[in-house]
Amino acid sequence: MKQLNPDVEQVLVTSEQIVTRAEELGQIITKKYKDKNPILIGLLKGAVPFMAELIKHVYCPMEIDFIDVKSYEGTVSSGIVKIVRDVTCNVNNRDIIFVEDIIDTGLTLDCVCKEFQKRGPSSMEIVTLLDKEEGRNVDNILKPKYVGFSIPKKFVIGFGLDYNEQYRNLPYIGVLKPSVYE
Repeated sequence: MKQLNPDVEQVLVTSEQIVTRAEELGQIITKKYKDKNPILIGLLKGAVPFMAELIKHVYCPMEIDFIDVKSYEGTVSSGIVKIVRDVTCNVNNRDIIFVEDIIDTGLTLDCVCKEFQKRGPSSMEIVTLLDKEEGRNVDNILKPKYVGFSIPKKFVIGFGLDYNEQYRNLPYIGVLKPSVYE
């Protein structure tokens, strides 16, 4: 493993584990969507590294797009979800796979799914690198279909996940030392 960032208390998921799991998820998605042309919609900014790794392993026709949604301030969900940048594609009668870095409270994805449901897609599913079920405080209309790793309720960074826009470039998922954000 590359040198551990001094602000990381513990590595939860290594770079190698992420690549292996992205390959597995890519194979599952390929099999399910082999005769379709799904749109993979990444939630910016955190999903970018995972989406980039995942699509390398999806071997069927597909499109990609992005949506930028804000709901966090520091380490806490603000409780308000705002679409900052919407997708550019038409999702009506299309199969959508939302690509997320982490599902924590579930609020962001719940709001996004409700919004997209109004747009008439054929289907909607979620693939997430990390699932933090202990953090849920909403009963999502859509549960993640494809999960990379289930993790405990800890504040994590790396591989797209940030704290105040920092640490996204770490090649692993690590627990941020509480002394950094307290």
